[in-house]
Amino acid sequence: MSATSSTPLTHSISLPTQLGQPVQIVAAPGLSDTEFRNAIESSLFKQWLKNLENEDGILANGDMTLTQVLIQGVDMFGKRVGFLKFKADIIDKGTGKKVPGIVFARGPAVAVLILLESEGETYAVLTEQARVPTGRVVLELPAGMLDDDKGDFVGTAVREVEEEIGIHLNLEDMVDLTAFLDPSTGFRVFPSLGGCDEEIGLFLYRGHVEKNTITQLQGKETGLVEHGELIKVRVVPYEKLWRVTPDAKTLMAIAIYEMAKKEGLLPQKS
Repeated sequence: MSATSSTPLTHSISLPTQLGQPVQIVAAPGLSDTEFRNAIESSLFKQWLKNLENEDGILANGDMTLTQVLIQGVDMFGKRVGFLKFKADIIDKGTGKKVPGIVFARGPAVAVLILLESEGETYAVLTEQARVPTGRVVLELPAGMLDDDKGDFVGTAVREVEEEIGIHLNLEDMVDLTAFLDPSTGFRVFPSLGGCDEEIGLFLYRGHVEKNTITQLQGKETGLVEHGELIKVRVVPYEKLWRVTPDAKTLMAIAIYEMAKKEGLLPQKS
C-alpha cells in the first residue's frame, strides 16, 4: 500500500478465478491508512471475496469479473471491524455492463424466537428499541451479531437473549430453525440481499412458565447500556405476533417454524 497527498491508498489482490486480472482495492478520500488496512484485512471483506468464488458465487462460472473495490467507510467495534461500506465494480462479460455493487457488510447474526407457554396460551418474547436507521421504535426478536470468526451461532443466540431479555436459555434446548432449510441456502436467511451481506441464523426456544413470569417480563428494561442498548421487553400472544411487527427476522422465523411444525420436523419438547 502506498499514499501521497494526491494519490489515494491502493492495494492489489489476485483471485483464483481471475488469474492475470488483478483487482484494485482503492480507499475513498478521507479514509486513513489504518482504516484502509483494517478494512481489507477484516473477516467481513475476506468472507465477501470468498463468497464471490464459492460454488454458487458471482465469479464462479467466469461470466463476470471483479475489477475494482472502493472502500468508502469503516466502523470499528473496539478492535474489530463492525461495519464496512464499499462499492464493487463487477462487470458482466456478456453485456459489458456493471451489475449493482454497493455493499454494506456487517456479517453473520442470530435471532431467537422465544415461545413461552403459560396457562394454555403461548406467548412470544420480543424486544422494543430505537432503531436509528429506520427512525422508528421497532418490536423485534432478540438478535445480535457474531462477535468473532468462529461461527458460534447457538452460543451467540443464548448470550443475546441473556443480554436483551435477562433470562437464561440452555444450549441443548435451542432449535436451529434455519437448519431445516435446503443445503443450497447455506442454512441462513438474508433479509436485504440488494444492499447488505447480513446472513442470519434463526433459532427457536420453547418453554413453560408461570403466569407471573409473563407479567414480570412485560416492560422489563434490559440491554447493555455501555453499548447504547436501551431495550424494553414486550410479550405478545403468539397468535397475534405476525400482525404486530414489521421485523423481517420475526416474520421469517414464524414462517419456518410453522412449516417445520406442519411437516413434523420439530423435536419433541422435554
